[in-house]
Amino acid sequence: MSEKTDEEIAVLVQGGDTEPFGELMARYEQKMLRYARRFLLGKEDAEDRVQDVFLKAYENIKGFDTTRRFSPWLYRIAHNEFINAIKKKGKEPLPFFDPDVLFPHPISSETADRAVYVGELKEMIDACLDRLDPKYREPLVLYYFEEMDYQAIAEVMHLPISTVGVRIKRAKDMLQKIHTKLYPSYAYVAE
Repeated sequence: MSEKTDEEIAVLVQGGDTEPFGELMARYEQKMLRYARRFLLGKEDAEDRVQDVFLKAYENIKGFDTTRRFSPWLYRIAHNEFINAIKKKGKEPLPFFDPDVLFPHPISSETADRAVYVGELKEMIDACLDRLDPKYREPLVLYYFEEMDYQAIAEVMHLPISTVGVRIKRAKDMLQKIHTKLYPSYAYVAE
């Protein structure tokens, strides 16, 4: 891979040199797949949607403002594509969420016990996330899984930065309440 920035590569593609677009795809393919799998059910569906994201990015690259960062622009295309896919298929739970992020509990250090515990918590959290409005679910995924900062999330979701912070805080609070209601024996205890 070259040492050019994403934005420098985008300038080349905008100028008619289409080959460097493959490098952008290589840089972002795994990230986009990970992002897609958080929203869509099924590996094949996620892969199809990611291909659609890259196709739309390629078709619209001339409209990309190269004075801005490329990744939020690409994530915005993915955001729109994935939300449209969800609307078409109906509401589906996210297949994975790290339980220790929102519901930290002390557990046994034994690997088998931990695997069972984490598996149970993943199922519980999926059920909780299924009840969370997408406007609150998505910033959590972008923040915790895609490791985006508030500024990047704001660009992807077309929101003010302060709104991103509020949504993440509210989403965490809502998840904890939903979790406590659905699973009272696993009640969240603040540290």
